[in-house]
Amino acid sequence: MQIHAAWHEASAALKTAINHQAKLEAQLLLEHVLNVNHAWLITHADAEMDSKAQLQFNTLIQRRITGEPIAYILGHREFYGLALKVTPDTLIPRPDTETLVEAALGKIPAQSFRRKSEANGAQPLDSDFRRNDVHENNALPIYEQNDGEFKNNFSESSAFDVLDLGTGSGAIALAIAAHRPNVNIIAVDFSQAALQIAKQNAENLNINNVVFLLSDWFSAVKNQQFDCIVSNPPYIENNDVHLNQGDLRFEPRTALASGHDGLDDIRQIIQQAAMHLKPQGWLIFEHGYNQAESVSKLLASAHFTAIETHQDLGGNNRVTLGRMI
Repeated sequence: MQIHAAWHEASAALKTAINHQAKLEAQLLLEHVLNVNHAWLITHADAEMDSKAQLQFNTLIQRRITGEPIAYILGHREFYGLALKVTPDTLIPRPDTETLVEAALGKIPAQSFRRKSEANGAQPLDSDFRRNDVHENNALPIYEQNDGEFKNNFSESSAFDVLDLGTGSGAIALAIAAHRPNVNIIAVDFSQAALQIAKQNAENLNINNVVFLLSDWFSAVKNQQFDCIVSNPPYIENNDVHLNQGDLRFEPRTALASGHDGLDDIRQIIQQAAMHLKPQGWLIFEHGYNQAESVSKLLASAHFTAIETHQDLGGNNRVTLGRMI
């Protein structure tokens, strides 16, 4: 079968099944199978597909017809200009979350900060909780983890520290790191499988200022304080019908749903954040389109100030932040 015929046939099948960007999705899957870009696909539309490629393409189309997210089929998703690996162990990064990154970058200074490891020439310690690809001239900061508690040896007087709670694929932490390469970032998740994906993404992107820790929210950073804490926590109501529709059916439920009103994890984070924020530190959340008022009230009740809400590209209230006194 010629490439253009396979493309047309798959587009029609996807349109019937899901009626959502069918032609584009067929194109992306075809490029994936043939390992080519769009320009090649257009200029070689009359070329014949071999039987192996055709079988592989048909298999991927059938997976998409059943509703499996195309990001999981392709194994990657772009986020804030970064190509990220994703699997069913991680949420699929979405454009709405870029609003959180932009809000955080607005609060994180762009100037450099000197690390203790850079000042004294010390080498980072190996750990099961961080990357092990340190090079002599591109050292990561020094970290230790003993008995489940995390300790860093950054220069306390100069470092700007960021914590990403529930990092998943690492999307938020890595996007911030890419734009603030001299800021110290710790990214935590309670899923070891998700952390492995996040570490791979950091390696693939050659981003060296993020450390990944296995942690249930703050459990691995008990005595640490940060200038900025960011999180895209679970915030969907447990009985929300959307959890059984579309891409959400395939994503990890523990990263999506949070109690009867969707705010259980946000409440927990707000309650614990005070002891982990430096004076004037920021706590920044993504939340549901109808949760901004509730999140603002929770922040105010915990004595956060300068509370503000940012809208996503769709005009929905998507990110709320507050500052610790």
